[in-house]
Amino acid sequence: MNELISSFLDAVSSVDPISRTLLASLGILLETSFLIGLVIPGDTIVLIASSAITTTGQYYAMVGMVILGSLIGESIGFFIGRRFGPQIRASWLGRKLGVKRWEAADNYLDRRGGIAVFLSRFLPVLHSIIPLTVGMSQMRYRQFIAWTAAACVIWTVTYVTLAAVQRERYTEFSQRFDWAGWAFMGLVVGFVFVMWAIKKRIAYSQAKFMDAPGDGDPNTIDDPLDP
Repeated sequence: MNELISSFLDAVSSVDPISRTLLASLGILLETSFLIGLVIPGDTIVLIASSAITTTGQYYAMVGMVILGSLIGESIGFFIGRRFGPQIRASWLGRKLGVKRWEAADNYLDRRGGIAVFLSRFLPVLHSIIPLTVGMSQMRYRQFIAWTAAACVIWTVTYVTLAAVQRERYTEFSQRFDWAGWAFMGLVVGFVFVMWAIKKRIAYSQAKFMDAPGDGDPNTIDDPLDP
């Protein structure tokens, strides 16, 4: 297993650091813009690219570029929603996505405002719909970008740091222990499971805000303690 993991990491490391960083930034940009996130695994691209980080400079460059890519992608989604939102919802792609998902995004944004923007970054499917939905709402761009920036920073630092640290630890242990590769795979599976559990918990806690419309104004936020 050590040889397999080492070969994979060496292959990733063989790509020029600038190219890796730009690819990760582009991947997350595509994931966060205009429903492309439904088919582009931006988080996987970031994890793989970050596993080749070997210097502090590469780490900060990756964090900065992934955050930038996320914000550009979110902004593209917002302005496309502002200009073409209704047409997209009525299109074949919008109908394929399903009326219930659009309504859930509408209700969630309506009742939770900026909090919905922040938490949606950690929710499957919804994170690709919310920027478009916000663009069709009364929420201003500066409010949207402030909430999504906070979420993007947390998401980026978490993913990039864990991938970089895991690579460093594997490199250290693989030189001394034959089971290092299995431990590496176990940590990857554990990370995926923990992220899945966190997302499921967030989705469960927020589900009640997606079931019914609010007052039509995303600037007023429902109290989560209300029945």
